[in-house]
Amino acid sequence: MTQPTPTHSDPPTPYNDPTFSLINTSCLDHLLIELVPMAYRITSDLGQREEEFIHGAQKRLSDDGGASRSSGGPVGGGGGGTGTVDEEEAREAVFQRLEGLGYRVGLGVVERFSRDAPRPTTPLDVIKFLCKDLWTLLFRKQIDNLKTNHRGIYVLTDNTFKPLGRMSFDTKKYDAAMQAALVAQTGDVALGRDANSQTRVQPFLYFPAGLIRGCLAGLGITASVTAESAALPGATFQIRTAGAKN
Repeated sequence: MTQPTPTHSDPPTPYNDPTFSLINTSCLDHLLIELVPMAYRITSDLGQREEEFIHGAQKRLSDDGGASRSSGGPVGGGGGGTGTVDEEEAREAVFQRLEGLGYRVGLGVVERFSRDAPRPTTPLDVIKFLCKDLWTLLFRKQIDNLKTNHRGIYVLTDNTFKPLGRMSFDTKKYDAAMQAALVAQTGDVALGRDANSQTRVQPFLYFPAGLIRGCLAGLGITASVTAESAALPGATFQIRTAGAKN
């Protein structure tokens, strides 16, 4: 007598991919929390290594016969100051690193998510696809508000942006000694000036901005993306496509 074939109650996956797997939805939140301090530590370490390299090169030139003296001054601009990373340099380096990481992730997300479905064809359809499908995939909700001037500029507003949902500020005033201790502990030189300010939110928007730019690039839209937060936990993203007009 033929035995009935056992049935499996496993839910079907949306991809025909044997490597498909699921992860906890909080993983992206934890990743974003750690990315910004990591980027500042890397920037600080690279700055220190550059300074050590410049000092070492100058010392070797001096020991090898005064090559720097014969040229009328030290090689490399004097004192090795180029290796010191100030707040603006650190912020720019962190932006480049995090925005680039987000861009590569965005390309991969679009490639995986849209390969079994028809892709939007017009720029407006691409933006709507980003605001509904991709935003839900990445941040578990749709965008709250979309505005456009119909000339290539789009403004996306998320009133409860998930990566900023657990962020808050310490309202006490930090003196110079406390700020110096924070910088030494975290490697984040921006803490020296912006310990209590809304500007502290900005680095946490670099990765999402790059993520959006990568998603758009994967869908055939070349654009620049800027992000800001006027009040927690809201975030606003401005997308300016190539050739956009104000």
